[in-house]
Amino acid sequence: MTTFFNQNKTNIHSSQKSNMLKDSCKQNQFIDPPYWYSLETGIYNSKHSARALPSNPFVDVVSYIFSHNHNGETSLIDASTGYSLSYSQLQPLVKSMASGLHHQMGVSKGDVVLLLLPNSIHFHIVFLGILYLGGVVTTMNPLSSVSEIKKQTTQCNVTLAFTLSTRLKEVNALGITSIGVPENANYDPKGVDFSCFHKLISPNYNSLPPRTISQDDTAAILFSSGTTGASKGVVLTHKNLISAVELFVRFEASQYANNNEANTYLAIIPMFHIYGLTLFTLGILSLGSSIVVMNKFDPNVMVRAIDKYNVTHFPVVPPLLKVLIKVGKSVHRCQLKSLKQVSCGAAPLSTKCIEEFVQTFPCVDFIQGYGLSESTAVGTRGFNTKEIRNYTSVGLLAPNMQAKVVDNVTRLCSPPGITGELWLRGPGIMKGIVKVLVGEYLKNVEASCSTIDKDGWLRTGDIVYFDHQGYLYIVDRLKDVIKYKGFQIAPADLEDVLISHPDIDDAAVIGRPDEESGEIPMAFVVKKPKAKVSQYDILDFVAKHVAPYKKVHKVEFINAIPKSAAGKILRRELKYMCCSRL
Repeated sequence: MTTFFNQNKTNIHSSQKSNMLKDSCKQNQFIDPPYWYSLETGIYNSKHSARALPSNPFVDVVSYIFSHNHNGETSLIDASTGYSLSYSQLQPLVKSMASGLHHQMGVSKGDVVLLLLPNSIHFHIVFLGILYLGGVVTTMNPLSSVSEIKKQTTQCNVTLAFTLSTRLKEVNALGITSIGVPENANYDPKGVDFSCFHKLISPNYNSLPPRTISQDDTAAILFSSGTTGASKGVVLTHKNLISAVELFVRFEASQYANNNEANTYLAIIPMFHIYGLTLFTLGILSLGSSIVVMNKFDPNVMVRAIDKYNVTHFPVVPPLLKVLIKVGKSVHRCQLKSLKQVSCGAAPLSTKCIEEFVQTFPCVDFIQGYGLSESTAVGTRGFNTKEIRNYTSVGLLAPNMQAKVVDNVTRLCSPPGITGELWLRGPGIMKGIVKVLVGEYLKNVEASCSTIDKDGWLRTGDIVYFDHQGYLYIVDRLKDVIKYKGFQIAPADLEDVLISHPDIDDAAVIGRPDEESGEIPMAFVVKKPKAKVSQYDILDFVAKHVAPYKKVHKVEFINAIPKSAAGKILRRELKYMCCSRL
């Protein structure tokens, strides 16, 4: 068995990179390049066979999901109450919601509806009902501030909102009609807060108006996390979502010889985020698997849910994986035994965290994946075999996808082993607004032009490299790279070193403006409880593990690293903290 924990990657000075790239190409001319990489075009193709997508232009994603035959019985389970919905119950509820939205709320094709909701079994019904009608969904974190809600609803021209009863007054005050949605199955259908919602899901789908929905019609508007700047609205079509179902979820399931109907997934990651949305509200429902839904995270509830419902698959983000590791070290050996696979995505993962998971759960298959809101979560996916277990890579390119690795200075395409910005092209890439564009950020043509070119290539902003087996590795974000005296330093490399320190619980690194050097690496560190490590201890520790130009110059201790719901470090907040003190 071959295990990869430390892969060789090339991080080099920008002034040297062009010559190294040319030398590498010259060398490759004398050998046969792998069939999945073209030396002439610089394009990486998926090593997987292409998968067929619907040829009928008039197919909506909801109909596509329910068109797949399976023997699944239970679709959704409310972890807090044990209430469940069968697959035979789910589709009529979705149609009832679509009909109720049209006849009772006046929602028509193209109208935008806000989902300001946590995870719940009702999230699926509302989301799928809107799309089945031809409406457009935009999602938000239910903890969003009123000003954030106002900004997004204005940008999207929201006509209706579904939210928690505690937020109804705030949303109504913005001039948006809102409907209260119960957090779990135990609610009073006659109560003032939920009576409207209950009427919408009452059986009345026979009165649904004729639907003509194109694959090219807009289905969702999701906002990027804005980890380094302002978030941008990403417009996704039914075709994009169908691609996510087929190239992400159904493809991954096809790689295993498991009976999909026997699998049970635990849904803790937020469904308002592209990762949870494509998995739990769409793709998994086409497999016939069961989904256990948690609306609030609690480690004890998580353990009970896994054991009670025999959860086999657990998609996570890095902060959740760390909790799982901690829990795994403390629970009884007979607990969590149903787990077969844990998959991680949405944000970078440290080598230390991966090693700890594998040691704690040696019998659980661990994989990583890569995708963006702009690619409808379609990108890469890991796959382990008995011969190769590649834990640190985010996997191979998904079927039907292409990639380039582009040098940010020379604009040349990089062959395997050389880092550069990842460009993606394929059916998951976000919708276009005019013919010269293949993608768009909502009402932001300038951002669209700089993100997707006329040939359909999405510039991801991520620095990556492919190894010689076609596995992709994420090095860092292009905008996050620290430029120190002409050298380029990836914050993720330094964060990996910092987190390996026994007294450090979490860490983040940014570039602090410096008149002499341009930028210097500055670390924000969360110490473990009762740890007495000093700033100087940390500076010395890092200096012993990195090249001289990569040394951290300043350390600041904080209580917590600011992160998005998906676990991405919000470096803009750290930079604001830094700049406000200069």
